[in-house]
Formats: sequence, structure tokens, C-alpha cells
Amino acid sequence: MRLIRQTLMLILCAIACVLPSQAIAGDMQASLITCYPGPEIYELVGHEAIRIRGVNPEGQPIDSVWNYGVFDFNTPGFVYRFVKGETDYMVWGYPFAWFMPQYTERGSKVVQQDLALSPEETLDLLLRLRENALEKNRTYRYNYVRDNCSTRVAAIVDSAVSPRRIIYPDSVTFASFRDAMRFYHRDYPWYQFGIDIALGSGIDAPIDARQEFFAPLRLMELAAGAHFADGQPLVSSTQVLYPGREGAVLPPTPWYAGPTAVMYAVLIFSIGICIYSWRRWKIVRWWMSLFFLIIGLAGCVVWFLVFISTHDSTSPNLLCLWLTPLQLIPAICIWWRGGRPLAVAMCVVDILVIAALAVIWAFQPQSTNPAIFPLWGATFILSLTYTLLYRKKPHKNRYGRP
Repeated sequence: MRLIRQTLMLILCAIACVLPSQAIAGDMQASLITCYPGPEIYELVGHEAIRIRGVNPEGQPIDSVWNYGVFDFNTPGFVYRFVKGETDYMVWGYPFAWFMPQYTERGSKVVQQDLALSPEETLDLLLRLRENALEKNRTYRYNYVRDNCSTRVAAIVDSAVSPRRIIYPDSVTFASFRDAMRFYHRDYPWYQFGIDIALGSGIDAPIDARQEFFAPLRLMELAAGAHFADGQPLVSSTQVLYPGREGAVLPPTPWYAGPTAVMYAVLIFSIGICIYSWRRWKIVRWWMSLFFLIIGLAGCVVWFLVFISTHDSTSPNLLCLWLTPLQLIPAICIWWRGGRPLAVAMCVVDILVIAALAVIWAFQPQSTNPAIFPLWGATFILSLTYTLLYRKKPHKNRYGRP
């Protein structure tokens, strides 16, 4: 069904794009369509589109939507390309009647803001949208905060009204992109935890009001207060097309199931393991191996994002000094005697790196998730315990050796 819908959308888009482009302005109304968040990860900040309805210059009744958020999970290598920063999105134009059901079915609120454009500006906007939706133009390199469905909509409206200039309110709600993400992801703490690990200081720089356009709900708020240089409001009227219903998004994660609580539990358990190790003079290898295996695998992902990915927000990332594939060394080497010197060497590196990060973190620009700090503590105490027990002279006893 999904493939059939996408195929029909493509056909309609092609038809819309080849309609005559040289015509006088028709009786058309352009509107911003803002869709509230849904349950999927890519729906957490909502969605933005353009609706054009009325009678086009060819005398035909139209009610079309122009959507810059189209992508296909079935594209070969989609997940790899997404992680690598090579995700391509598309703009498609298709009947508005096809657009609404996906939001009414999931229960997301939909708001329409009619734009106070002249007939000539509305026509120019339609022609630009048609040009964008041509097969040779429709694909663009998606960027979550700098080039997405919302920023594209704002940019094409700006170009259609030129040389008139839209003046948006200069009030800034969020201190940075990361601050905005934390607001919109507040009920999804594990998702934000992953973002805070994967993305570096590039999303911590101060942003202005226009940069907040990446969030459709914020664009809707700013558009409501925008005006042209002559004082004419950008939005002539606002209508709620669908009020939404409860259950459109997933329920908030309970605090005790969130990453901060879980990571403090890991820290407390690690402290208990270390106390046991000191009292029994015996390393609990399964726990150390599991712990360093997990952060080592996380390090593989972080290093891929920092050194291979083309994402502009993944580097620099100070966490890559700690989250490194080298953490796999103690995870593996503690299981046999010949590899233990390598495990000790990596534990010493961990002790030094965690100590350095703890000292400099407050003086550098990158922000991170609160759940990271108990993980640092667990890394430090496990590394210190293993290093000291390994270097301690062995004594024969019934508990064995580290």
C-alpha cells in the first residue's frame, strides 16, 4: 500500500510539474501547514508543508500540498547513508486530500496559516514549487537542523515575495540547537541521550530566531508574528484543520526508566563490584567485560560519526576521547593472562582521560547528557580497581588471583 501511494504521488507530481508555467495569476491562496509531533523519531518536532488551493492560472481548480519531507526507507543503504550523513530527501507535490489522512489517523494536530501574498507572489510561489519538484531538482541533502522540511518552506516563501522582505520576530526561545532538541525530545530521554553522545559542540553554538525555523512548531509561532516592511502581517488568518487527540505521541518515559536513573544504577552496581573485588581480591571479569564491551561498541559508532560521517554536527566531539573502539581491549583481554597487560594499559589511559575530562568540561563549549557523568564514574572506578589489583603482589589464597 505504501509503495502504491508513493508511486501515485510521483505520477501526480510529474503531471503538476509539466503544467504550463507561463500564465497570469489565478485566484489562489498559499498557506503554511504545520503538523504537530507524532510517535516516530523523525516526527518528534512536527512537520511543515505548503498548501496552494483555489483556481490556478490555467483555470483549473487545485488543492495541492508541497512536501519537502518525503524519503524512502527502502532505498538501498538507507540506514548506512543516514548515519554517514548522506540522507537524501525529496519534495513532492500531490493532492492535499492525500496529505491529511496520515495525520488524522495518528491523531496529530494540524494548523493552517493563510499567507497574505499578492496573486503574483502566490503564482511565483507555485511556479517555484513546480520547478523544485521536477525530477532533476526534487532531491536534496537533508540536514536535521540546517536544511529540512521547515527551513526549505521558509526559504521558498522568502524567495517568492522578493524584493519584499518578511520581518520575523527576533525573539529567541532556545540557546542552541541542542537546547531546542532537548525541549522537543523531553519525553524521549533515551533518544536525546543518543543525540548527546553522537553530536558534538557544533550544535551548542548560540542560534538566532531564523535558525529556530528547523522546528515546524517554532516556524508557526514566528510566522504568526511576522510582517512585511510596510507593516502588513504575513499571516492573514489561522485555522485548525484537525484538533488532534490524546495518544498522538508516545507517553513520557518514567524517570526511573530514563538514562540518568539507569546510569546511576550502573555506577552504584560498579561500586559494589569494586568493593567486592577488593575484599575478595578477585576481579569480577564478566561485569568488566560487559561494561567495556558496551562502551567500546558505542565508541565504534562515535568514531564513525566523527572521522567518517559527513554530518557537520558530529565533530568536534570531546566524548570521542573516552568513547573509543580501544575500550574493547579490556573487554577482551581480561579473559587471558597474556592479554592482561594490555587491559591494564587501557585502564590507565581511561583513568587519565576521565580525570582530564572532569577538569576541563566546565571550561569548554560542548554540553552533554547528565547520564554521561555516572558512566564516567563507573569507567574510572572499574579501571582504577583493575589496575591496582593487577599491580598488587599476588598472594596465595583460596580466592585466586585477579
